[in-house]
Amino acid sequence: MKKPVILILLVRIFASGSTVWAHGTVGDYTFIEPIVAEDANPKNEFNIFRPQWTRTAEGHEFSIGFGLEKVLVPAPDSYANGLPGGGLVSMTIESEWVEQSPKEGRRKTGFNDLELLPKVAFLTIPEHELRLSLGAKFVIPTGSPSIEEQNHTQLGPELLWAKGFGDLPNRGLLKYLRPFAFQGDVGYTPAFGGHTWHELFADNVIEYSLPYLSNNVRDIGLPWPLRNMFPYVEFNYDQLIDGPAGQTFPAVLLTPGIAFMNYYVELSIATQVALNKGAVPDNHAKVIFLLDLFIDDIFPWTNWTPIGT
Repeated sequence: MKKPVILILLVRIFASGSTVWAHGTVGDYTFIEPIVAEDANPKNEFNIFRPQWTRTAEGHEFSIGFGLEKVLVPAPDSYANGLPGGGLVSMTIESEWVEQSPKEGRRKTGFNDLELLPKVAFLTIPEHELRLSLGAKFVIPTGSPSIEEQNHTQLGPELLWAKGFGDLPNRGLLKYLRPFAFQGDVGYTPAFGGHTWHELFADNVIEYSLPYLSNNVRDIGLPWPLRNMFPYVEFNYDQLIDGPAGQTFPAVLLTPGIAFMNYYVELSIATQVALNKGAVPDNHAKVIFLLDLFIDDIFPWTNWTPIGT
């Protein structure tokens, strides 16, 4: 009797020990998909499951996010150390389902707004593991009015970056800094048709690649799955520059976590800690989980692009 197709697929996805990818790869460094920040690397991926649980001063909130990113224009193989699969231009579409359970009042559920993010990697220097991208964040107010705090279209620029430290000397203790990397974003999304929601945000991720340590610095004998791990910490800032009275205070958060990534999938889990008083009311406790599939390796036909080959 043949094994179910889904079981074979799951074994293939999670049991792979491969540590060489073209997804989010610049030079020799492969960057994770951040759990809060946007990724500077255009690629084909399906954020199939992003549950988030938050306890606030008013009660608690549970959400399930999902998103799809598709490469529209492929990048030269030289951008990813000769490996195919990278992107030059991509489009991301994402949203989430939200359940709000306040301490007082009735439970509310519904979908959040639809967000679009076209982005182009305008600068890539593989030998320095550096990539800069420019995006345009477009928020369409399609969400349920019961859970939305605003109902205006937003559109604004977003700058994204990714930088590995593989250009440091590969000697002495200094070589153990080479698996470090930074990635992040900064953006501003004003609202059309009102003064209710003009948002400024910035995120920066510090990560350490154990696959890079094993493959490019020194193999210290890490077994699977430790060999595929990326410990990381994000610093997240968000603020309404112009908004309702009493809601324009900045929120500064720390998001530590750990990710597992192989050729087909990324699994990531993190918690979030408020670093200033403005963030405390909306974040007494938070847990975030991410399941991200690299769809062009699971289903090769999805690697098709409308422009280029």
